[in-house]
Amino acid sequence: MARIKMAGKLLTDIFGGVSMRRVLLCGLTAIVFCALLSTAALASHNPADYPLRINIFHHSSYSHYYGPAGIRSLNDVDGEGRANLFENGEPRGFDFRYQCGSRMMSSAGNETFRARWKKPGTELEMMLPAGAGTCTLKVEMKDGIAFARRKDGALIEVPAAQFKEWMVKHQYDPEHGKEVPIAPATAPSKAPAGTGTSAPK
Repeated sequence: MARIKMAGKLLTDIFGGVSMRRVLLCGLTAIVFCALLSTAALASHNPADYPLRINIFHHSSYSHYYGPAGIRSLNDVDGEGRANLFENGEPRGFDFRYQCGSRMMSSAGNETFRARWKKPGTELEMMLPAGAGTCTLKVEMKDGIAFARRKDGALIEVPAAQFKEWMVKHQYDPEHGKEVPIAPATAPSKAPAGTGTSAPK
């Protein structure tokens, strides 16, 4: 009991007579506020909030560092590139510029990354792999065009409708987790014009 009185006297001395109820109220308010912030941060990285898929063909990467020599840390990475967006089952090519807190990766084959519109038609927010956060892409969408690779690896533009036909024939639907194209059971189908018989990369 004596210790409680001493603690109360110490708090009174520290806070200059401010009531204990007020101190507790402020403390609880701060805890609730921090909990709400952390919940919002977790919700923004919930995969279910990123329904779109992006297949990145290539990108440039420029790393920027800060700190004294010998103890420098990565500050951000920026660059530009080309990719396909899959939205509501439809493919669409786009050029992009980006700035991320971590390094970006190009897609391995037909692999895609989760994304959502930040500003419809102009900015996409993409989830980086391995829990590395998100990255904002400033995009320039291609009307009626998707990207595909030729046999020699060159990136070309093909009509989006033709790319969609290829998707249907090969059951390629990255928005629903189908990122591995399946060869048709009958005669092999043609890939988009100018490409090889394998899936566009």
